[in-house]
Amino acid sequence: MNKIYSGALLVCSILGIKAQDQEVVWQKDIKSSTQDFLSQITTTIDQQYLITGSSIQSAKIVSEGKSNNGYDFHLIKLNQQGDQVWERYFSGRNHDFLSATVTTQEGGFLLAGTSFSGKALDKKEDSKGGSDIWLIRINEFGDELWQKTLGTTKNEEAKAVIQTTDLGFMVAGNIEGGPEIFGSKDITVTKLDESGKVISELLLGGKDFDEMEKMIPTIDGGALLVIYSKSGTHTGNRTVINNDDKKNPVTVTYTSKSTENYGEGDYWIVKLNKEGKVEWEKNYGGKGDDHVKTAAITSSGYVIGGSSRSERSGNKTVETEEGTDIWLIAINAKGEEQWQKSYNFKNRDVLMGMNVISTEDGKNTKGILLGGYTQAEAKLDNDDETFWMLYLDQNGNEQWRKHVTGESKKKEERLSDLKLNRDGSIVLAGTSADNLGEENWKIVKLGDRQVDMLIEKQNIKIYPNPVSDYCYVEIGFDFKNAEIIIYDMGGRQLQRLETKNKVTKITTQNLIQGVYLIVVKTDTQNTANAKIIKK
Repeated sequence: MNKIYSGALLVCSILGIKAQDQEVVWQKDIKSSTQDFLSQITTTIDQQYLITGSSIQSAKIVSEGKSNNGYDFHLIKLNQQGDQVWERYFSGRNHDFLSATVTTQEGGFLLAGTSFSGKALDKKEDSKGGSDIWLIRINEFGDELWQKTLGTTKNEEAKAVIQTTDLGFMVAGNIEGGPEIFGSKDITVTKLDESGKVISELLLGGKDFDEMEKMIPTIDGGALLVIYSKSGTHTGNRTVINNDDKKNPVTVTYTSKSTENYGEGDYWIVKLNKEGKVEWEKNYGGKGDDHVKTAAITSSGYVIGGSSRSERSGNKTVETEEGTDIWLIAINAKGEEQWQKSYNFKNRDVLMGMNVISTEDGKNTKGILLGGYTQAEAKLDNDDETFWMLYLDQNGNEQWRKHVTGESKKKEERLSDLKLNRDGSIVLAGTSADNLGEENWKIVKLGDRQVDMLIEKQNIKIYPNPVSDYCYVEIGFDFKNAEIIIYDMGGRQLQRLETKNKVTKITTQNLIQGVYLIVVKTDTQNTANAKIIKK
């Protein structure tokens, strides 16, 4: 059984930034007796948090004479105050590793992981052979809605999942195992509808090794793939029909890599259209090893980030200062470079998360918040193995950097993910251990004055509006307790509820069609109101 502990936190800073600029809102240490892998923190629409990864349960689950004998999908949902709402495991008979999670439009989640299990326990479909991609869609309470096993006789692994503008999904990962499709490891992208029905598949690769790292949705309904590539170009484009499911034949498109590498490993960026077909691709790298990790949308295109060991060479125009540096590239919507920058913490610098701060209308990027950790190599510098944050302006110029440590800081602490909330607070999630193999989960929520000043806030914001069965009320000023009241246009009070949350879900299912007034009152004497339309 995992237990959650709260603790105080000390914030260390460098480059003249005062510790008082940051406030620890809360910290949670999720401890277990085994090594736990943390993959992601997902922010919900109402600003709660789903912490996801893989753990070995202390108590075996036995069903029909079969038990789980390895890692399981592990989920913990925290509310805005950091308190546990629920905890859930999804178990197969063998190892099952949860890799990626996305919040769905209605407030639930789609989980994507790699399964070595056949049909047993929570897994409802047989193995396709080797390792498979296991998808599970759940509601906001953690209840399963549907699940799907994707795979072939080769080995597949899930790395990323998004919801597209048509409310369907794309799941991306890797496929390997002979005979090779293009190289030793290739990219697989599957497009599914809202109910989990497979629409199409894309297999993508060069002549050697390509590994999926990140996928983000694009505003045109497509996706941007961020791939670590050790491959050159290949040939063999083709389209086939997969008739394994006679009732649902699927078009499978094989698209070979058409760009050459500059060095040992490059950033390979691929843009897909809304049908899941390749629109364009670009390669960025120097002569050495450049390992891409993440990406985010900006007002003018995308920013791509990872780690670099390359000197100035290829199309890399900045030097590596020491060890492994953080390397960022900004590109426009066509993949053309706008700028590139390098940042150094003196050892092996690992970028794990990226958030872009934009104006309310999304037309202008204000800055970029990075999160990661520095891994000690030949020498151990101060603040190595500690969560760090790096803030840049819209052109990639460094503004400040800060380290975040705890009073119970372990020897090795590695950030897994970072999320910037709409109210300007920041949540960092990672692992903490005195020794490798003893990792526990560490979640920290920070308030940062410098970031807070960059966030545009409205006293009250309601979405969606017009409303149907529910809406979310977001309060833009600080408070400890508030009440939300709904009035009809005649001034009659229809609903009233108390809240401590900046974002609160309101049920509007029982309202008849028309216009209503929502009023917010707080213990700080601030008030705000807005109209909603019930359709």
